[in-house]
Amino acid sequence: MVKLNKIYTKTGDDGTTGLVDGSRLAKSDIRMAAIGDVDELNSALGVAICEVSDAALVQSLKLIQNDLFDLGADLATPAGEGDDFTPSDMVLRVTPSQVERLESEIDRVNDNLDPLTSFILPGGSKTAASIHLARAVARRAERTAVGAAQAMAINPQALAYINRLSDYLFVLGRMLNDGGKADILWVPGASR
Repeated sequence: MVKLNKIYTKTGDDGTTGLVDGSRLAKSDIRMAAIGDVDELNSALGVAICEVSDAALVQSLKLIQNDLFDLGADLATPAGEGDDFTPSDMVLRVTPSQVERLESEIDRVNDNLDPLTSFILPGGSKTAASIHLARAVARRAERTAVGAAQAMAINPQALAYINRLSDYLFVLGRMLNDGGKADILWVPGASR
């Protein structure tokens, strides 16, 4: 259990921050950028949740917010020896079951949507627009995490989770636009 008695420690005043294993790195490091983007995604999702009226969907999105803290902890934990990403009581890792849960949700939601006939613009209802904003932040978080994975070992399940989450938020935004009926379709060159 995490217990925070004091919010400021002054240890980061030199521009570094601590990882789970106690090592320190620059706050500008790509790993920290990925963690920050995941945190921003979690905040965007929190704003979107305020627009959602369906209690079951709110609970599902809150579970995803919790997963995003798991993801942040995973990114903040360097790989074990031999690039080991095995979770334990002391090491929090995103697991295949978390990715599979999102895949099931994507399939369930997508099965009830009108087929896409064009790319869609983020918008429609305020709730859908909020979800689409969170989706765009998820895509950025994924790009940053992939960049981190090019520089260091990152849990492949963490990368899969953030990829599936952006897909889930896409279909969820469509669902919240009356099953896709209220989607705003892109009209190429419409302003020419």
